Amino acid sequence: MQRLRAVAVSYLNTQPLVQGLDALREVEFARAVPSRIAPMIRSGEADIGLASIVDAVAREPGEKPLALLPCGMIGCAGPTLTVRVFSALPPEQITVLHADTDSHASVARARGVLQDRFGVDAKIVDFDARERHPGGDHAPSDAAPGPADPDEAWPEALLLIGDKVVTDSPPAVRYPHQIDLGEAWHGLTGLPFVYAAWMCDAERAADPSIIAAASVIERQRRRNAMRLDAIVQQHAPARGWPADLARDYVARKLRYALDDDARAGADRFIARCAELGVLPEGSALRWARSAPAAPAHPAGA
Repeated sequence: MQRLRAVAVSYLNTQPLVQGLDALREVEFARAVPSRIAPMIRSGEADIGLASIVDAVAREPGEKPLALLPCGMIGCAGPTLTVRVFSALPPEQITVLHADTDSHASVARARGVLQDRFGVDAKIVDFDARERHPGGDHAPSDAAPGPADPDEAWPEALLLIGDKVVTDSPPAVRYPHQIDLGEAWHGLTGLPFVYAAWMCDAERAADPSIIAAASVIERQRRRNAMRLDAIVQQHAPARGWPADLARDYVARKLRYALDDDARAGADRFIARCAELGVLPEGSALRWARSAPAAPAHPAGA
């Protein structure tokens, strides 16, 4: 089988999906920042990628839709810890939300939670959480790294995702109000929330090489599920995670098997995004052919 080019971000929460892929003869594995993964698939730089489910939907005329593959996801059915809104104000008073640019799905979910639970339609401003100043079109060309007082670098309301929620957490005293988006979604719908999944160009979803590679990646996910402690011990210290917290996060809070409940949650989320105008009207996920049923994931995952 020709080596398939796979790409994913390098966070602690991706390791149960990507650990060992770079050692497989069937896969040529690379890492990229979240915003680059879907464009790499669409341009042909990568065959499959682990990307935000929002990025699977075509949003511009002529843009290729992507299809989700049945070989693993990053999701949760309750608190997720690393996808969180921090606010100095009660949530119903939020008018502007500075949003970490690392996840399009989380930005869309934050908008939905604020509107569905608190009646708030907040303006979204891109925020470079590493440099702590507005990014994208809102960043001045001569933007400084931030004010001298570190607390002043944090905005009034902030969506933060990923390892930095733990390793570079905002000052608690500034943010008495916090919303875990995984917990909020589950409370609203009773369904899991899917942040990211493996996907490919929808036109290639039935390609035998894609199906075969997805099977290989699913097999590796199942192997990794049996050695989560070892994966945490290997990757948590280098990322600044306390070992006990990392173990609870990876083995209990997160889910990695893309089952029927997760698919239902993903479909409902995309439909809600279309209702909110975050995605084009009538947007829906495309699903590649299902792989053979996988054995049950270890407890809590």
